[in-house]
Amino acid sequence: MGKYEGDPAWDDVVPIPQDDGEGALAQIAYADEYAEAMGYLRAIVAAKEHSSRVLDLTVEIISMNPAHYTVWLYRASTIFALDHPIQQEIEWVNEVALDNEKNYQIWHHRQLLIDHLYPSISSDPVALQKLANSEIAFLTLMFNSDSKNYHVWSYRQYLVRKLNLFNASEIKSIEALLKVDVRNNSAWSHRFFIVFSNPEYATPGSAATAYDPGIPDALLDCEIEFSKAAIFEAPQNQSPWNYLRGVLRKGGRPLATQECFASEFAKIESEEEVKSSHALDFLADLWNEEGETEKADKALKLLGDKYDPIRKNYWEWRRKALKAA
Repeated sequence: MGKYEGDPAWDDVVPIPQDDGEGALAQIAYADEYAEAMGYLRAIVAAKEHSSRVLDLTVEIISMNPAHYTVWLYRASTIFALDHPIQQEIEWVNEVALDNEKNYQIWHHRQLLIDHLYPSISSDPVALQKLANSEIAFLTLMFNSDSKNYHVWSYRQYLVRKLNLFNASEIKSIEALLKVDVRNNSAWSHRFFIVFSNPEYATPGSAATAYDPGIPDALLDCEIEFSKAAIFEAPQNQSPWNYLRGVLRKGGRPLATQECFASEFAKIESEEEVKSSHALDFLADLWNEEGETEKADKALKLLGDKYDPIRKNYWEWRRKALKAA
């Protein structure tokens, strides 16, 4: 006899058998328990029941198969139908997330919870700040385990937009992560999002890396200096070089404005004076923009022959593109 069969709390439910293939991965490890629980959930869904026992059942199923999207969705609809305390649900989700770091469904569920909660606190600055603080604290805990978790970063971007966290506190939080690991490309990307998507000055509808005339010059200068400082710290780290390119593009400034800086890390006159392959790449694009194709070609040849030979075919393709232009 299964866990639910014979239980007085479930006597009124006739389980619906599981279809072939559904939950196959979970059944490999939890054949009997999982199949029984899903049978009861199907019956519950068919009856459109939302009750506390539904929440208990979904907890059981999620513990066996945390990637079951349909179960998460039905749990959310039950939470909302019962007016179940959202903060209590978030605390439970925190525990599940810590045990299943790469699970997308958890973060989608969390987003549904915040969307549901937001209208009731949107006019209360204290409640909004309390929510922001608790969410950022938990995300920090997640990043302590994996600072490059894509699902967590995606959720953080959603949270920034939802709670309007385009502020100095969020910047400071990201800087702390970059101090721990200056090569964390996810943190660099998030910083770019915070700085250049701020609705206070960003042009609505502006593409992520497109020129935006609304960005203040002082802000552009600040971000250029920030990226350059990180490059000095780790010249062979591609992230700040990409960031620098993005900032220049956002401000409509040519790469040539940073020729002196980039040349500090790569001198094509002396093949031994190259401290960064990314500087060579930057200079190749810069010189190509300026019409100095011979210098650009030499930089690309150095990359293919000596400083990044594993991608020699790519650099040769770039050289051919120069000659064809």
